[in-house]
Amino acid sequence: MSSCCGAPGYRRVFGPRFARRLARRYRRRGLDRASRRVVEFLAAQGVEGASVLEIGGGVGGIQLELLRRGAARTTNLELVDSYEAEAAELAAAAGVSGRVVRMQLDIATDPEAVAPHDVVVLHRVVCCYPDHERLLGAAADRATRLLVFSHPPGHRLLRALAALENLGLRAAGTPFRTYVHSPAAMLAVLQEHGLRPVHADRGAVWRVVGLRR
Repeated sequence: MSSCCGAPGYRRVFGPRFARRLARRYRRRGLDRASRRVVEFLAAQGVEGASVLEIGGGVGGIQLELLRRGAARTTNLELVDSYEAEAAELAAAAGVSGRVVRMQLDIATDPEAVAPHDVVVLHRVVCCYPDHERLLGAAADRATRLLVFSHPPGHRLLRALAALENLGLRAAGTPFRTYVHSPAAMLAVLQEHGLRPVHADRGAVWRVVGLRR
């Protein structure tokens, strides 16, 4: 997960306290509904033996579930190290530490720093990045078989709510911002990079789109 303001602004919103809360919730309840929909799509497509790249995977809950379903290994990309301690504990508890790689990297600005993977996941990530074309284009070029991403619906009400949220962040002196990109424009970028849509789950808050090469 990346932010327009770089690591300092990102860390102010998604710091260690946020990471601890995510890990605690995952231990108690497992994945939330939107994350389960991402995993269910990929499991239905088949992940046995696959390499998985997740951009902004946080504490790694989706990756752990995919590893349990037969994925061979996962790579997680973050801008900051806020999640690392909690992610390491969760991976160790699941017995998969040796199959998880975590890197600090903005794939949109340095895509060649990470190898292609069978599967690429961007869950609740594109709405945190101002340049959706650059982010999704880089992600698509790393996906050799499947890509799945989630995004909020692009309707006017959500745009208004995002604007209000950004006003609050600005008033608090936090440089982080949220973005409601056009769903059609995001899909077009991925198609331009050789992916074709095969799944669309129109959730009320998070829409999950799956594509295949």
